[in-house]
Amino acid sequence: MPATTYEAKKLVCPLGLEVQKIHACPNDCILYRGEYENLDACPVCSALRYKIRKDDPGDVEGEPPRKRVPAKVMWYLPIIPRLKRLFRNKDNAKLMRWHKEERKKDSMLRHPADGSQWRKIDRTYPEFDLDARNIRFGLSTDGMNPFGEMSSGHSTWPVTLCLYNLPPWLCMKRKFIMMPVLIPGPKQPGNDIDVYLRPLVEELLLLWGDEGVRMWDEYK
Repeated sequence: MPATTYEAKKLVCPLGLEVQKIHACPNDCILYRGEYENLDACPVCSALRYKIRKDDPGDVEGEPPRKRVPAKVMWYLPIIPRLKRLFRNKDNAKLMRWHKEERKKDSMLRHPADGSQWRKIDRTYPEFDLDARNIRFGLSTDGMNPFGEMSSGHSTWPVTLCLYNLPPWLCMKRKFIMMPVLIPGPKQPGNDIDVYLRPLVEELLLLWGDEGVRMWDEYK
C-alpha cells in the first residue's frame, strides 16, 4: 500500500482512472458544468460559487491571482474507464458472463437473474439480453457521518454501483462495488440528489445507446 497520497496518485494515474471535482451550488440547485461552467453565482438562488474570505485582499496587480475556494465540491469517478479496466482482466471478464452462461437455471431464487423483473427486462429488450457482457447495475446511496461523532449533523452521501452480472458471492464484495459519486455535506441533498446524479445518468445513457461503448474483452 502507498504510504502517502502522492504515492497513491503516482500509482493510479497511469491507469487512466480519472477523478473529477465538480463545483456545486451550496443549496444543491446546479452543478457548474456544461452551460453553467463559467458562472460565478447560481442562476437559481444567486448563491456565490466561491467562498469569500475575510483576509482576502483580492487580486493584486503584478502578482498571480489567488486560488479561489469553491463553496461546495462534488467528486465524480467516471464508470466507463473502470469498466474497461475490468474487462481487460481475463478472470474478471469471464466472471461478468456468469449470470447467463454459468448460472444454475431452475425454479430456485439464488440471484437477481432468477427474479421476474430481470426476465421482464430481457423480454422487453431482447437485443440487450443477447450479449452476456451487457451490464446490470444496482444503484444505492445513503448518508454517513465521516467524522464518527453522534453529536454532529454532518451528512456525506456516497453513491455505489453493484455489478449484478457477477455470481452472488462476489457482486457484494468491496472489490467489485464502484463509488462513482460522492456528495459532500454538511447537509443531506434530499430531493435534489438528482442534480448530483446527472453526470452518472449521462454515462449510463451513453452505455445504453445504440452504439454503446467498445471495450476489449480479454477473456474472448
